[in-house]
Amino acid sequence: MEGTGNKRLLNMYILNILREYSDENHALTQQEILKRLESDYDVICDRRTVKAYIDEWIELGWDIVYDRGYKLISREFDESELRILIDSVLFSKSISTKQAQELIDKLKGFASKYFKSKVSHVCNLPNLNRTINKQAMYWLDTINNAIDKQKKIRFFYNDMGTDFKLHLKRQEPYIVNPYQIVANNGRFYLIGNLDQYDNIIHFRLDKMTDVECMDEARKPKKKIPELANGLNLPKHMAEHIYMFSGESVWAEIKTTVDMMWNLTDWFGTDFKIEKKTDEYIIVRLKCNYSALRYWALQFGPYVEILKPGNLRNQLQADAKALWEKYKD
Repeated sequence: MEGTGNKRLLNMYILNILREYSDENHALTQQEILKRLESDYDVICDRRTVKAYIDEWIELGWDIVYDRGYKLISREFDESELRILIDSVLFSKSISTKQAQELIDKLKGFASKYFKSKVSHVCNLPNLNRTINKQAMYWLDTINNAIDKQKKIRFFYNDMGTDFKLHLKRQEPYIVNPYQIVANNGRFYLIGNLDQYDNIIHFRLDKMTDVECMDEARKPKKKIPELANGLNLPKHMAEHIYMFSGESVWAEIKTTVDMMWNLTDWFGTDFKIEKKTDEYIIVRLKCNYSALRYWALQFGPYVEILKPGNLRNQLQADAKALWEKYKD
């Protein structure tokens, strides 16, 4: 193809070369661009044509500067933003390894080859507990579409079998009013409601199969007490740290200042320090009952649940059961 060929194609070829081989620290001379055109696209043209096309990109607003060669400076994402996005994909448990690699490759396409060499570690994805449900990400579109249209969805819900395969939790499908998709601990969850109840419930997307958007309108939010005034997502996530459904309770926890990082990691900053001494602190917060039970067991040696009394009694029974298992 000569420089007198398809102008639009040649324009795009030049821009692609600048995207791939230049950045704020690496410039391309006109001669280097000509060599790339010939080697990468089998295109031959002259320096004046390259300069004219680059000037057109600059006139269109592209941040291309000349400093002993041409550099494409600004991009859709800077390197720090791409690192955040790539690491988010890298450590997500909601997508398969193949899907994660494909998505990371697409994100790397927004950067130059010099950035790609800096993130070469993603070639070997960590051996995370990734989902075995390879269709999980596809359900996102279906559910988002249903939420947008305010329609119900129907799906089957599954448990994991000892053969490491999905098995139906029950033979009948769930019919759910969908309201919001959230990410928590590397998993995607649906916040929804079942018609026969007036509370909200959580479903993990990677446990769903055969998701369908129905024609029937979903239940209005105003009919669900927790959603009547809108969903306060930060508050909801802080109270449902393990995405258990059920009531939230006010609790008092006795622990030490050393636990502040863990408290904010799990509950955010929406809790009150009721008492502070040199030896301990007492904090008051609201959290889902079941979630707080498992959190307290997780941090058992370092926290003490003071209130509510029924949760304290439950933890005493849990501790006794653990003692019976491990006393010998």
